[in-house]
Amino acid sequence: MSRRLALPLLVLASLHAASARAQPVPGEAAPDPVRPAQPAAVVTQRVAPDSPRVAYAGWLGAMRKGRLGEAARYLDLGPRPASDGPVLARRLKAVLDRYAWVDLERLSPLSTGAVDDGLDAALDEVAQLPAEGPGSPTEPVRMERHPDAPFWRFTAATVDRVDGWYGGLQDRWILDNLPEPLVRPGPWDILWWQWLALLALVPLTLGAGRMLGWMSARLARRVAARTAVTWDDALVELLGGPFSLGWALVLGWFALPFLALYAPAQAWVLSGLKALGVGAVAWGLWRSVDVVAGGVLGDEWAKRHPTSRALVPLGARIAKVALGSLAVITALSLLGFPVASLLAGLGIGGLALALAGQKTVENLFGAFSLGIDQPIREGDWVKIEDFEGTVESIGLRSTRIRTHGRTLVSLPNGRLADMRLENFTERDRMLFTTNVGLTYGTSAAQVRSIVQGLERLLRAHPLSWQETVVVALKQFGASSLDVEVLAWMKTQDNAVFRQARQELLLGIMEVVERGGSALAFPTQTVHVVPVPGAPARGG
Repeated sequence: MSRRLALPLLVLASLHAASARAQPVPGEAAPDPVRPAQPAAVVTQRVAPDSPRVAYAGWLGAMRKGRLGEAARYLDLGPRPASDGPVLARRLKAVLDRYAWVDLERLSPLSTGAVDDGLDAALDEVAQLPAEGPGSPTEPVRMERHPDAPFWRFTAATVDRVDGWYGGLQDRWILDNLPEPLVRPGPWDILWWQWLALLALVPLTLGAGRMLGWMSARLARRVAARTAVTWDDALVELLGGPFSLGWALVLGWFALPFLALYAPAQAWVLSGLKALGVGAVAWGLWRSVDVVAGGVLGDEWAKRHPTSRALVPLGARIAKVALGSLAVITALSLLGFPVASLLAGLGIGGLALALAGQKTVENLFGAFSLGIDQPIREGDWVKIEDFEGTVESIGLRSTRIRTHGRTLVSLPNGRLADMRLENFTERDRMLFTTNVGLTYGTSAAQVRSIVQGLERLLRAHPLSWQETVVVALKQFGASSLDVEVLAWMKTQDNAVFRQARQELLLGIMEVVERGGSALAFPTQTVHVVPVPGAPARGG
């Protein structure tokens, strides 16, 4: 169970991470999907090599590669010793990751910095950080261009506030005590210790969720056992998996703040949990459809309206398709994909879909036609064109029929709706008919006696339908006197009919034997006529 659920967790996290806006790599301008498109003149503006944007990208690249000494060059340490630089650079990166997500495109690409921010020409603001933790007044993080340095660097006032900001972090103990490789950024700028914690959190939450799901199912089973209805007992038996997944997601939601992810990373992980929550709810509703369909089929109303029973499985399949589609669209929306554009594109692609999928649509309407007219139902014994078999399932696209040879024949519903269908299950009676051939040595009196005996045999059978019993001399055949025998058996069961047919055939043999005749078989008599004047053979 845990491996099956761990895979969708990792897949959804990866999908959403790909769609989320990752922090730019050094030297590159990352696109911002949230901010409206800039005018062409701004987008194509040249980035000066001595601009705040390039300086911040250089500092960020050094931090991501673990080059703390190189990153410290971008800090104005003032009177502090140079040995404090790497520590302050790492702490500044930690507080920026926790409280701010700097978009390089919003930093000035000009050598002079931003000209419309109200600051001096030598200053540029990078972000705003809370002074004493979340919810407190904010303080600016700024860079300046020092006359003695060819690049921008963080101001001395910003560097002086780093220790105060760092002291407000909830995970500072972990950052101070873990080995250096574990506090370095990994993929998508998530620290390696956070990646390890995420990977460990998946099996832990799944295991705990499975236990809580088992306890919840057991409690629900006790509650359902006290009710008079039975559908809730069946539903509880099917909801063990959704219960376990739901509890695992709840535990993951409570554990997520302890990982201290930066805001965008925490946002897309939460979105992934919400998407999986939608999947858990859809999973439970998916299984509930089967319970509801089974309850409807077992209800007295369905027994009184047998013609409507065939619509229940078809309606259940349609409900599942609609439920699955809604769940996928909702999950994609939570993961940040442009669902509105997707739905709008469906309208544009409707014509192409109609042309390319006309057979599919035809088969879908064929399924509705079979469900409404109900010429055949699941479990019926039918004959279609040149084969016979039992209907196993009527799907949205095709109908499957199991033949007497145990082969499975699939017919598209659109084609099946136009074919000649012969439903043997719907027969109220089954026809017994045969021709009894008597030898030509049988006299007319014997024929009358045998005909009367055969009629008494048919009418005496308990399954015989008395209104129509036919026994009569039919014709003078090539090698027999043919007696036509016809009767209806009051049964719909093929096995019962075969047994009755055997009894009647044996009875016919006995009647013919008692009548002094015999059953004829094809014979030919050859008369040899001697030719006049021909010598006799053997003389």
